[in-house]
Amino acid sequence: MEMSVRKIRWRRMAAVALVLCLMCQTAVYADSVNPPAEPAIQAQGAVVMDAASGQILYGKNANTQYYPASITKLMTALLVIERCNLDDMVTFSKTATTNLEAGAVSLGMTEGDTLTVRQCLYALLLKSANEVGNALAEHVAGSVAAFADLMNQKAAALGCTGTHFANPHGLNDPNHYTTPRDMALIARAAFQSDVLRQIDTTLSYQLPATKNSKARTITMGHKMMYPTDSRYYEGIIGGKTGYTSKAGNTLVTGAERNGVRLIAVVMKANGTHYTDTKALLDYGFAKMSSGAVQQVQQVQQEGPGADSAAGQAQVPAAQNTGWQLDNNGWYYIKSDGNFAAGEWLNLESGYYWMEPSGYMATGWRFFDDGNWYYFSSSGAMEVNRWEQDNGKWFYLGGNGAMLKDTVTPDGYILGSDGAWIQ
Repeated sequence: MEMSVRKIRWRRMAAVALVLCLMCQTAVYADSVNPPAEPAIQAQGAVVMDAASGQILYGKNANTQYYPASITKLMTALLVIERCNLDDMVTFSKTATTNLEAGAVSLGMTEGDTLTVRQCLYALLLKSANEVGNALAEHVAGSVAAFADLMNQKAAALGCTGTHFANPHGLNDPNHYTTPRDMALIARAAFQSDVLRQIDTTLSYQLPATKNSKARTITMGHKMMYPTDSRYYEGIIGGKTGYTSKAGNTLVTGAERNGVRLIAVVMKANGTHYTDTKALLDYGFAKMSSGAVQQVQQVQQEGPGADSAAGQAQVPAAQNTGWQLDNNGWYYIKSDGNFAAGEWLNLESGYYWMEPSGYMATGWRFFDDGNWYYFSSSGAMEVNRWEQDNGKWFYLGGNGAMLKDTVTPDGYILGSDGAWIQ
């Protein structure tokens, strides 16, 4: 009898323990799959991106074009670091130091002044000096216009679809624009550079004397990097502020915590750029830690032909093969269940280029064969037709490549840049 009572008591205790364990597991599971509430963003455009996968965790008008102002300088710095020795000397020309709009931030450099590339990068990213952007552009490419061409080629290579740069600094120009998503892609690439991150998180730096100034100390403009500032945010790895009358406040911020790196972009804000950025980063880190994006990350990282521990990711053919649309654009799932990414699709409706991110390309793209191609709003590569861009006409040949230095099949002369010579 006593043994039976003990068994009953033991079974009851075991049952209670099992129930408690299941309750605990349920609570943990619920926390791991329920994402946090979306942030209330006041700026007109914003995104927060997981830098590892390129996935947009939250977007507001993510593909809308805005004036970027000085966040442009992240692209400038990236190209300079890729193409220059940091100890090279940069000589400031008259054009570089005078081709600025009234009120533009400047170091007061004048014709004949010299700085090293390294010193210029500190002046560009900390002080946001606009004539320094011009001088670096001339140093790399010979002119601002030629450097802008390099910027646009790089943007296209990074998967940007709504971007066109006209200068290296971001001062107002109707042909100078980008989108929150594109800017996040640019910042994602920029923050992969150890040199850029080191410079871009320096709080103060001393510049040597120039013709119009004694040696001076410049300081970082991004307030979220200062531990003594109320806006300080732990884990920032880089960032850039921007403002013009047309752009409003713009802000790009990279932050890393517990192995997760995020890129936050705010565009067309009216004084809320810091609070909006904090809200974006808080949301992004909370969403990543919740596990709500884990499955999506795995598909993006392992889907295009890679084997996972459970084999290749599979998608039910009846529902999810072919073209699919989400908040970031069109993507394509092949018959084997894998995402088309970084590859061409040859479909009945034409040729399509799928970005490394997995999304369909539109607009101009520059490829390793040295040619420009144009993809319509439907994504199909244009062939044997004219395309107008910024008031100029270009002709796409039979293989899709933009023709240049030749005569088109209908008898029009094209220049070295591919534009019709009128």
